[in-house]
Amino acid sequence: MTMPYAKVNGLEMYYEIHGAAQDGRRPLVLLHGGVTTIGLSFGAVLPALAADRQVIAPELQGHGHTADTDRDLTVPHLASDVVALLDELGIPQADFLGYSLGALTALEIAVRHPDRVGRLVFVSAQYTQDGMRDEIRTPDYSSPLLPTQADFQEMADAYAAVAPYPEHFQDFLGKVTAAAHAPLPWTADDLRGLAAPTLLLLGDRDFVHVEHAAEMQRLIPDAQLAVLPGTTHMTVLRRTSSVLPLLDDFLGGFPE
Repeated sequence: MTMPYAKVNGLEMYYEIHGAAQDGRRPLVLLHGGVTTIGLSFGAVLPALAADRQVIAPELQGHGHTADTDRDLTVPHLASDVVALLDELGIPQADFLGYSLGALTALEIAVRHPDRVGRLVFVSAQYTQDGMRDEIRTPDYSSPLLPTQADFQEMADAYAAVAPYPEHFQDFLGKVTAAAHAPLPWTADDLRGLAAPTLLLLGDRDFVHVEHAAEMQRLIPDAQLAVLPGTTHMTVLRRTSSVLPLLDDFLGGFPE
């Protein structure tokens, strides 16, 4: 594993490379969720994913090792950063697995830069804000669907451990929350225009309505949908016995 930084769009973007490049096989880009790190989002699945492919995992603006800037934190900005990172690494096309905010980032890349995308996995993603459950959009923090106090503490501890300015956590949390609730820049026609093979993955107790994910499946040509039972937003990628076979089957061995 290597852990360098890249200068992209005014950021010093931290990223990790796991596994070895395989001839004829696209790398897999992992895009983490909001307020988390590579490890918090993908720690349960990353070793298996990197066992037979190269995995590239950046930490987005303000997250983890990547310092925040005065720039607004928006999905289009995050997507632009990831594309710029791939340019720096000389990667013309990759598969993408995005979780939550990372899934929105991957969707923006797929819509604006379709030539950069091989296969897409959207975990816990919506394409309009009305796809979110009401208790998520206006939380009173009593819903069992929301992260627990232990989850929030884990996020805060991870930030404190690696962030360049750990004292900024509360400001950073507010900035990410605003970004997560901002209007999203896509239409149904944008989803109809996606050409990349797509897997939608979520829990039946996720932030996103299952009905909204089913609508996305209908809109995206030939998309697949997997709903994990008894699973919340925070636990989707921890269900390794269910998730890893789905990902292995969908991502396959080598590009068609």
